[in-house]
Amino acid sequence: MPWRRLLITFLLILPLLWLLAYGFTRDPRYIASPLIGRQAPDFRVLLFDGKELKLEEIRGKIVFVNFWASWCVPCREEARDLEAAWQRLKDKNVVFLGINIQDRQEDATKFLREFNVTYPNGRDLSGRIAIDYGVWGVPETFFIDSSGKITYKHVGTPGAETIMVKVEEAREGLVSAKEGKGSYQSIR
Repeated sequence: MPWRRLLITFLLILPLLWLLAYGFTRDPRYIASPLIGRQAPDFRVLLFDGKELKLEEIRGKIVFVNFWASWCVPCREEARDLEAAWQRLKDKNVVFLGINIQDRQEDATKFLREFNVTYPNGRDLSGRIAIDYGVWGVPETFFIDSSGKITYKHVGTPGAETIMVKVEEAREGLVSAKEGKGSYQSIR
């Protein structure tokens, strides 16, 4: 009788141990987005210049949405590349939009001045936009085509070449099979 209990206990615990071991092999920083290929969640954001922007107002354009914070090391690393890409694309029916999350207003405005960021930026004060987009960390970037569909998500710094390629794919309405990952690795 005691060996039956031991066998039953072992058969119940073994699958749980396997599941736990499998979970340790997965990188928790990269959570696949179910939004790729779907309509982008609509939002309204108050920009740092005091204007309000609604995603639906810029439908018909390619939209590059970047979630960032001033304390984020990779956000600081990508800031100059994003501004350079914006300068190259701003007259080509493309809108860049920065969404600042989990940050203080003073720190965010200082960041924008430090890196001379000229594309529209606003704060997600409630965290609702980040939640709707499934943002797990910063930086995370979404490319939205002219019909409002998310064509690509990039976790980490996308780099200038990736930005140009994914903007062109969004222009053509091509949806990426999977999301991209930056090369930055946290020390944690």
